[in-house]
Amino acid sequence: MGGFVHQQIQDAVQTAEGLYHRLVLLVGKTGSGKTGVLRDVAEEFGTCVININLALSSELLELTAKKRSLQLPELLGDIVDKALSPVVLDNLEILFDKDLKQDPLRLLQGISRNRTIVASWNGTMTSERLLYAESGHTEYRSYDSVDALIVRMDSAYAGDPAIIMRERGEV
Repeated sequence: MGGFVHQQIQDAVQTAEGLYHRLVLLVGKTGSGKTGVLRDVAEEFGTCVININLALSSELLELTAKKRSLQLPELLGDIVDKALSPVVLDNLEILFDKDLKQDPLRLLQGISRNRTIVASWNGTMTSERLLYAESGHTEYRSYDSVDALIVRMDSAYAGDPAIIMRERGEV
């Protein structure tokens, strides 16, 4: 499955170049192998994987709670601006922290306007919704409409070309 998912990401990166939001989300549950796939993809494109938790937490550490919320989008943009394209992001959990009062998907879409972003998404994608965490969890998010290319780690969808094409808007 890793090879097939890897190929899907490569195809999605090429497709993303012509889109308004050049965002590719690698969606899978914890332990599904997203990090390994992202490392392979980054190596192939001659870039590296950015650990967002680590990069942002060190930047936010000295700020007050209010300033953290206000400056997070700019700090994330600065981190991405320093990276080679496509920018590969992993460990995004800090973006979902309720105290930061952010919409993680919108943040990712915002930084993907000027460059291609490949990001891990620790959750699931049903035929209708992109989910993060379990319902009732403080970090739970559910999105009906997702302006991004979705690549799934789960084997139930990884090999279904019809679903892949539909998600890319090709059907």
